[in-house]
Amino acid sequence: MAKAVKKKNNNKGFSKYIKWFWILFISGVAFVALIFLSASWGLFGELPPYEYLENPQTNLASQIISSDGELLGKFYLEDNRTDVKYEDLPDNLVNALIATEDARFHDHSGIDARGTLRAFFFLGTRGGASTISQQLARQLFVGVRSRNKIETIKQKIKEWVLAIRLERSYTKEEIISMYFNIYDFGNNADGIRSAARIYFGKEPKDLKTEESAVLVGMFKNSSLFNPLRREEMVKNRRNTVLGQMAKYGYITEEEKDSLQALKMDINYNPENHREGLATYFRMYLQRFMKDWIEKNPKPAMKGERDKWNIYLDGLKIYTTIDSKMQANAEEAVYEHMKNLQREFFNQNTPDKNPTAPFLDLTPEETNRIMERAMRTSERWRKMKAAGKTEKEIRESFTKKAEMTVFDWNSETKEKDTVMTPLDSIRYYKTFLRAAMMSMEPQTGHVKAWVGGIDYKHFQYDNVIQGARQAGSTFKPFVYAAAIDQLRLSPCETFPDTQYCIEAGKHGNIEPWCPDNSDGKFSGKDMTLKYALANSVNSVTAQLIDKVGPKSVVSIVKNLGLTRDILEVPAIALGTPEFSVYEMVGAYGAFANQGVYVKPVMVTRIEDKNGTVLYEYVPETKDVLSKEVSYAMIDLMKGVTQGGSGTRLRHSYNKNNSVYKKIITGYPYELTNPIAGKTGTTQNQSDGWFMGVVPNLVTGVWVGGEERSVHFKSITYGQGASMALPIWGLYMKKNYANEDLGVSKDDFEKPENMSIVTDCDKFEKDNKKDMHLEDDLDDLDF
Repeated sequence: MAKAVKKKNNNKGFSKYIKWFWILFISGVAFVALIFLSASWGLFGELPPYEYLENPQTNLASQIISSDGELLGKFYLEDNRTDVKYEDLPDNLVNALIATEDARFHDHSGIDARGTLRAFFFLGTRGGASTISQQLARQLFVGVRSRNKIETIKQKIKEWVLAIRLERSYTKEEIISMYFNIYDFGNNADGIRSAARIYFGKEPKDLKTEESAVLVGMFKNSSLFNPLRREEMVKNRRNTVLGQMAKYGYITEEEKDSLQALKMDINYNPENHREGLATYFRMYLQRFMKDWIEKNPKPAMKGERDKWNIYLDGLKIYTTIDSKMQANAEEAVYEHMKNLQREFFNQNTPDKNPTAPFLDLTPEETNRIMERAMRTSERWRKMKAAGKTEKEIRESFTKKAEMTVFDWNSETKEKDTVMTPLDSIRYYKTFLRAAMMSMEPQTGHVKAWVGGIDYKHFQYDNVIQGARQAGSTFKPFVYAAAIDQLRLSPCETFPDTQYCIEAGKHGNIEPWCPDNSDGKFSGKDMTLKYALANSVNSVTAQLIDKVGPKSVVSIVKNLGLTRDILEVPAIALGTPEFSVYEMVGAYGAFANQGVYVKPVMVTRIEDKNGTVLYEYVPETKDVLSKEVSYAMIDLMKGVTQGGSGTRLRHSYNKNNSVYKKIITGYPYELTNPIAGKTGTTQNQSDGWFMGVVPNLVTGVWVGGEERSVHFKSITYGQGASMALPIWGLYMKKNYANEDLGVSKDDFEKPENMSIVTDCDKFEKDNKKDMHLEDDLDDLDF
């Protein structure tokens, strides 16, 4: 009987423990639920509204996309981020992330209870408790973890709540892609697309397994596991990720061992505004977009900016630039200008020219140039803004300092040196500048744009910002006016003799009697084709006298050269100043059967969702007839057949000293029909070449920043030596890639041409006419 009582008391005691267990358990659950409710009510800090969860605002870089679908660059402030969709992420990248960061990602709803309990009981020594969803919540909404323990607990609870909400709002795939897109991988690599391009030079979809492992390894701490600074540490972390992938069956043990044995293969491709492809064009585009934004307000939406922002809104800007032709253009400029600059340095050393790099200037004129450059420099502007006195500013220009300057001979095009800021100004003045633009004449689509020799050090864009004297590249406009008004044939002849236009005629104040470039006159009759090919000034003077400067200016303005031009005969020799952009547009009309098409660089703008915000409408104008434009093309073909552009037909000639020193190794050997015109201004300050094939018009200019920076002789300073080689190199590279579709065909000739371009036929017809006149004179009426 006593034993039975004892057993009853034991059961009563056990029941008591059970009761307390459930009380504690339910209380714990209630406490946890209360914590979550408190967090969701905002008691631990404000949580983002559901609307924000459904459309989290992240700063997205705007993309600049070429006509062939390549990414030319981006506009961004601090976040160089471009979103990638889940379907564009390779399996090896997703698997590496899940295996390393959240192995049960597909089995939980934002919080991994098992991982949380493990972290709680083992104090985090056997792995963290944060799921991918929690980590995403922290990066999107919570921010950097506080060092205060109480604040850390509050943040953790907010992460739990937000992770659950994210799981309700998004699919697992969307969470994965958001996580990859939001993370900062360091070195300006915001998001997976930037990281793949910057560290491996490829798109995310092309990442190999070992490359994906490197990037996933960086999620632990991108600053610590920086591939550029701690290669061995990053390699070990990569191998840990590969080990996790093997552990969870994403790769085999054999694959793991093989991949872990590989060396690190980082292909660093920095992305910034001063490096990469089409830097000058990108800066032009920045100005274009600023103007477009001012004229196109953003649709009003709650919580969003009222203006588009190219640095934050993730716009897609579709351009006409062809990435391959752009690369060809930049390579051509680099190859020729490096050699040309070497020869310029040889001729302008201080022992040969005490005022180097300036020629034909007095000390006072040199000082004025240096003074102007000093006052317009960035150093002067910043010091002035900082409240420094003029005396302090001037003194700073004479103190030596360590600096990095441009250098053609370095692989990086830079060298470290010590010099005064004033000396650095003079140093930069010694470099010849270049510009080229290439356009499809039928559409106006600009295919290549090179505004200078190196954007990082020379940021002035000579394609569109600079205007220089056109020289003989202006003469075709005079010839076009003459052929249009007088119906002249390219085979008409004019005498090469001194020709004067008297004072008072065509607005002349005094008589105008231009010399030829060599100061000589042959006295012979020459065809218009020969005269243009050899830039004979005496013939051009006769033409502008016949048609008048006013008619030439009228044609020029209809061809997009809208600057103020004096209506005087001297313009015939190219005294007006134009940009490469304007000249290419104007020459495009000759190749487009007389129709001027305004150059276009942007075809479409979309927002981040693909909504079209802008589409361009071509601007065209009929300027010349088909017959006149074809006659002009025929005239300019003579430039490359027997005139100043003939060297395009030749290969390298060892006996030609100019070729030897400037363009060694540049065999052009172009045999297809080419229309063109060289141009050289007074004292060889500017060298031009305008080259035309049926579907591509390209203009090249070379010269110093100052007009006093030039070659002494026309041998090196003429357009055929300074600018034409860039065109030849560029076109040879284009023709080497048949996919670019640059034409080698002849220009289309209009039917029933009334202007005779066949000079043999023209001569026979003239002889017949002369015989007929003689016969008529002999008749007795």
